[in-house]
Amino acid sequence: MTNLNLKSSLVDYSKCVTQIIHFIGGEKRTFHGVLTETIKQGQFTKMQCKNGTVLMINDKNVLCIEILEIIYKL
Repeated sequence: MTNLNLKSSLVDYSKCVTQIIHFIGGEKRTFHGVLTETIKQGQFTKMQCKNGTVLMINDKNVLCIEILEIIYKL
């Protein structure tokens, strides 16, 4: 059995970003300090923020995600 790489390609651009997630129904949420190396994509996308918060987002409820590359001092 082959292991699939479920990590985000966003890690190639920056270590830390801000994401604005647009949900079905018009809700928007902004998450600051998302560590790109922790993003794992699947039915639930999992990611960790700089402050230690872990996010799990059901992809079925997402219309789009805006990525803002912010330079953070880690």
